[in-house]
Amino acid sequence: MPTARGSISRMLALSVSLAGPAATPAIAAVNPDDAARVFDEAKVICNRDAGALWGHTLCGPMLLVDPADRSAVANQADAGGVLKASGPVFIGVLPPSEIMANTSIQWSGTRWSEILWPLPENTEKRHVMIAHESFHRIQPDLKMVLHEGDNRHLDTLEGRYLLQLEWRALAKALNATTSADRKVAIGDALLFRSERYRIFPNAAEGEGALESNEGVAEYTGVRLGLPTPKARISYAIGDLSAFVEAPSFVRSFAYATGPAYGLMLDQADPDWRRKLASGQRLDQLLSAALKLPSPAFATLKAREAIYDDGTLRTHEVKREQAKIAHMAALKAKLIDGPVLTLPLKHSNYQFNPQTLQPLGDLGIVYPTMRLTDEWGALDVDGDALVNQEKKVANVSAAGIDPSKLKGAGWSLTLNKGWIVVPGTRKGDVIVQKVEDPGH
Repeated sequence: MPTARGSISRMLALSVSLAGPAATPAIAAVNPDDAARVFDEAKVICNRDAGALWGHTLCGPMLLVDPADRSAVANQADAGGVLKASGPVFIGVLPPSEIMANTSIQWSGTRWSEILWPLPENTEKRHVMIAHESFHRIQPDLKMVLHEGDNRHLDTLEGRYLLQLEWRALAKALNATTSADRKVAIGDALLFRSERYRIFPNAAEGEGALESNEGVAEYTGVRLGLPTPKARISYAIGDLSAFVEAPSFVRSFAYATGPAYGLMLDQADPDWRRKLASGQRLDQLLSAALKLPSPAFATLKAREAIYDDGTLRTHEVKREQAKIAHMAALKAKLIDGPVLTLPLKHSNYQFNPQTLQPLGDLGIVYPTMRLTDEWGALDVDGDALVNQEKKVANVSAAGIDPSKLKGAGWSLTLNKGWIVVPGTRKGDVIVQKVEDPGH
């Protein structure tokens, strides 16, 4: 599947092996020598910055985890003493209760930058990933942890179309050789974004939240992972085209827009990072820095024609037609039933953010995922529907064998005290807690 820079391992949270945890290995599957070289690279990156970008060093605990068997290699000991010294590194196994993803986790008394093994072979991709995940670890210290919004509008025809026009305008701005040309292209990008926000009233809040989380992290990865302005601009331009073939833009878009806006803000307003705490979006900060006028919506069609000769809209119309048929099939499978329903209370997710499929007000479809909650773990490789408002997840119960806790495209592992019982609708089943686990 085409992904940013050809490597899905860059993303914040990923689909992982669904085979379940293996037995504790005698030695880590992550090669300790290779891991030590990654840790050395991370040290070079953070020492080169020396805390200048965010006023906080990126140096800190890093955990490399193999999703096949959960073996882990770290650059330091954990506070709980789980990891054991092996030369210059520390090895062990991440327990099944902990999420495996490119993210930050609090585990065994330590807050880590967690990165899935293997890392990209390409040096630029690897260094961007290292800096990106290191930033996630320090986000709480910077008071920049935000709840990510609902961006399902980015799976609609107009939402996708206007986003891609914005990407093209941002690429033109980054490529511009004069400040005047750059300012015109930025104005076009903000016009397309403003039209999106006009059509979808809740879009500004949802997109702004994800950009402040993943967009700023990816900007940090590009800014600190790459040593020269030329390399950073080139990488940001690549990001703006790399996600075009992603199955969905709902969660992946910020990886493309974050570096573009961030690098241009570095030029327009070097003090912009201090203003993030005010809640302003990246597009608002850039518009204010350049003193741009309000969007001229009357010029929209004329500006669209500069970036699309009609090919893009034709492609998106065809995609929308195919999506409507696919959504009908998903609704029949995950709503009309029969379905297995699981309550969501203290959930952790592992998933591929490029594949998420909004299903209108019914929730988000995850084609693959690992979902854990107080009832146990659900491994999915054939669609699950998550409705955060109702706090439930559904998978198809067609042909389910309750005794085996397995269905078409999923398997369920229940903790003690939880059972599967018939639902109120014929064929449906639900997971619920029993009053007396001993019976």
